[in-house]
Amino acid sequence: MDHTLDSAQLATIAARTVGHYEGRAAAFWEGTKDHDVSQNVRTLLEFMEGEGPLKILDFGCGPGRDLMAFKALGHDPVGLEGSASFCDMARAHSGCEVLHQDFLSLELPATTFDGVFANASLFHVPSQELPRVLAELYAALKPRGVLFASNPRGANVEGWNGQRYGAYHDLTAWRAFMATAGFDELTHYYRPEGRPRDQQPWLASAWRRRSGP
Repeated sequence: MDHTLDSAQLATIAARTVGHYEGRAAAFWEGTKDHDVSQNVRTLLEFMEGEGPLKILDFGCGPGRDLMAFKALGHDPVGLEGSASFCDMARAHSGCEVLHQDFLSLELPATTFDGVFANASLFHVPSQELPRVLAELYAALKPRGVLFASNPRGANVEGWNGQRYGAYHDLTAWRAFMATAGFDELTHYYRPEGRPRDQQPWLASAWRRRSGP
């Protein structure tokens, strides 16, 4: 975008995007509960350090599918979600703590999480706000904690897709955002597995918080 979004526009983006999911919560659960994101779960767990159970923030946890997966593997996941209906569903499905927070108005405890799992969520953050949000997630991680992100990729464009706002970055741009926030790249790959690149719309990546402040 070629102009700065003001506070009213950002509030509209957050409200309309959350409203899209809020109005489709039950259908979203039915449509996504069996999606196989085990590659993404394995990638986060592969790079996290320390003995389990590890504390994981599922950023944009939706109705709780991945909270259930992390809990079944013996870890201590906490969800974060903007949709109140998703929060209720995630708590019911997983039995985990779920924070009801807008992505653009986070209140996270410092140096608390061993990992952040941001699966199909950070692309809803407008580019101008992304450095701040990444800095807040960085601060919430323990030193050498790991952030995993999977987002639909694109030619560094953003805007409305129906009632949802999205920002679609390529690898070069995503690397720049993450490096500026203080993360070191661990790996990246495209999804779904085993398809030609033009049939892999998702860019997945894992990043380590540096040891220092």
